[in-house]
Amino acid sequence: MTLRKGFLLTRHARDINGTTQIELWAATPEGPTQILIHHEKPVCFIPTTKAKYMARKVTQTGISAELKTLPLTSFSHEPLTACYTNTLQDATRIHELCRQEEIEVLESDIKLAERYLMERFIRGSFEFTGQMTQHGNVTIVQDAKCRQGDFLPTLNVVSLDLECSEKGHLYSIGFDSEKDARVIMIGDPQTDGRASPDHADDIPVIQWVEDERALLLAMVAWFHTYDPDIIIGWNVIDFDFRLLHRRAEKHHLKLMLGRNHQSSYFRTSNQSQQGFVTIPGRVVLDGIDTLKTATYQFPSWSLESVSQTLLNEGKAIHQVHDRMEEINMMFRHDKTRLAVYNLKDCHLVNRIFAQTHLLDFVIQRSRLTGIELDRIGGSVASFTNLYLPQLHRAGYIAPNLSAADWQASPGGYVMDSIPNLYDSVLVLDFKSLYPSIIRSFLIDPLGLIEGLKLDVGPEAHQAVPGFRGGQFHRTRHFLPQMIETLWAARDEAKKNQEKAFSQAIKIIMNSFYGVLGSSGCRFFDTRLASSITMRGHEIMKQTKTLIEAQGYQVIYGDTDSTFVSLGKAYAQSDADDIGRQLVASVNQWWKTHLWDTYRLNSFLEIEYETHYIKFLMPTIRGADTGSKKRYAGLIQTNDGEQLIFKGLESARTDWTELAKRFQQQLYLRVFHGENPCDYIRELVAGTLAGQYDQELIYRKRLRRKLHEYQKNIPPQVRAARMADAMNQQQSKPLQYQNKGVIEYVITLNGPEPVAYQSSQLDYQHYIDKQLRPVADAILPFIGYRFDELTLPQLGLF
Repeated sequence: MTLRKGFLLTRHARDINGTTQIELWAATPEGPTQILIHHEKPVCFIPTTKAKYMARKVTQTGISAELKTLPLTSFSHEPLTACYTNTLQDATRIHELCRQEEIEVLESDIKLAERYLMERFIRGSFEFTGQMTQHGNVTIVQDAKCRQGDFLPTLNVVSLDLECSEKGHLYSIGFDSEKDARVIMIGDPQTDGRASPDHADDIPVIQWVEDERALLLAMVAWFHTYDPDIIIGWNVIDFDFRLLHRRAEKHHLKLMLGRNHQSSYFRTSNQSQQGFVTIPGRVVLDGIDTLKTATYQFPSWSLESVSQTLLNEGKAIHQVHDRMEEINMMFRHDKTRLAVYNLKDCHLVNRIFAQTHLLDFVIQRSRLTGIELDRIGGSVASFTNLYLPQLHRAGYIAPNLSAADWQASPGGYVMDSIPNLYDSVLVLDFKSLYPSIIRSFLIDPLGLIEGLKLDVGPEAHQAVPGFRGGQFHRTRHFLPQMIETLWAARDEAKKNQEKAFSQAIKIIMNSFYGVLGSSGCRFFDTRLASSITMRGHEIMKQTKTLIEAQGYQVIYGDTDSTFVSLGKAYAQSDADDIGRQLVASVNQWWKTHLWDTYRLNSFLEIEYETHYIKFLMPTIRGADTGSKKRYAGLIQTNDGEQLIFKGLESARTDWTELAKRFQQQLYLRVFHGENPCDYIRELVAGTLAGQYDQELIYRKRLRRKLHEYQKNIPPQVRAARMADAMNQQQSKPLQYQNKGVIEYVITLNGPEPVAYQSSQLDYQHYIDKQLRPVADAILPFIGYRFDELTLPQLGLF
């Protein structure tokens, strides 16, 4: 049989004619391929002591199952028996029977397709053989056999976006791909009545259809003609595909968007109401969710805001408050312009994906872990995919998720800061501290189970001590080697400047602690998580002692970072020399200490990160004690000086632009030794005179639906309710009922939305709540107070 290579797009298992069928869709060099695997048996595990009893119950109930005792045990070392069934339906009946009989079943939640892939170490790329037939452009492989492989695909991508009325009636659907770019639009080109000849050079291909039903059918036809592997968009699942399926249901249509004319399915989570779409042979990637998975953060997740940030370009409509009205107007009077707007949104999403290498990121993440391309988050699933097959080969079956109360592990170490305005502060960071601790101290779920059999002691064959009663076997473990492999791969990716690959590895590697410390992971154990975080506390405290023994002052520490005051101002080159010397001595101490104390190799590596020419560690507001996770500093770069803010107003999205600008200018003056008094007085006077009104706008996200705010009504909610009340009066769409971002100001009559402001601004509010906190964080360190500088002036107004 011919051996072919492919990359997984979708996976699914079903029952057919009394047996199972796993369906894999893959992108291959020969084109889209449907791979069908038959007769794989679902399996779960029960205690061997219950096997004979269960065998009788299975016979009595007529379930088709086979019980087989295997050399496998649970984490509590109880012998286990495997229970195989012919169908997924029988597997469900076995689980229910065990539940009724109060018999614990292990690994019953591992889906058949997932188990098939992970046990063969198939991660994205794979090889396959089978009986191959050709149906149009699709290859179908029957009775397939698969194994791991190494194939990097080139995937066909389309960006999709639809336009509709506020009631959800479809107007148009835009597609932007390398194969084709067009807008399918309801209407007649003869009656378009275009009033925008200035758009002539930008008019896209428009495919006109008669009505909404025809629009949906034309969309299905487009997918079969141009056959994309990947569909991308902005809120494309929860909005576009949710609405498409709703409108298709109204017209009694099935959306045959899948390959081989299979139907797409939309479902909604009962708990979160989040939507999920399944399209056989195609993957849907939402731009917002994928950016979040790749750890991007933006003040606002609107397409306009993100595209402006990343591309310095925005949508074809900029008036957020009038956007729906303008879309309706274009559909009625200028459909060509609506098509331009529709396709522009598609184009922006494609450019965002290209700019951030998002498709490369999800491909590499799948190749590393085996999880689906469209999996949101996926840290627990990634760990399970990587760890479970190794655990099975070591003779263990994984535990179930525990519903019992669990003991939280300590968080990262954060030391009390020493507030002051400093010259020359160095920041030393441990490189990937938690993964380094796992490697160095052999922390591992299997290692914990095996290590608890041993006594802690100095001898090499005995266990490595952890915390909260944990101890770890020196040779029986997997996680340290997994991290070692990922670490080496990331170093290689960084050397080759493969940013998406490097980022994927970093996220996966750093997620391992979070997984082990999460009650949502089947391997959670407080002894595992605590042995990482509490060891981190120990390392940070000892590192502080080592640095201060050399005559420097540690003024702050946070998780893996140590802030060192050199005591006076140093030139950049001299500070760099001190930083390198400190790093060398600390790293050598840990190597010697771990070997002499535990006979362990140290993978702890502290790095010299930053030299702050000037550095502010402020106090907690209204107190004398030092703050945490809040500081500012001035560094020297190749392009000049740069201000860095952490946790202060300039780094936060819920402060006004005036407060941010004030902080930037004030801190620059103080850091350069200039007297800031005149600047402060002038800014306050200008604020009171109304010179900066456009910089006094608050932008805040509504975290809940508007009606859910009952007792405490924050100002952004009051403003949002006022805005929607006015929208309703003017027969405009309600904007804020289901969360969103509101722009508002504080007036003498309280908060008012910017779009409907009618009262005078409360300038005293802005001075007290925006300017004073910024100033009083730094002025006391140079002998001034904001009130002393401004009170005489305030009396003039």
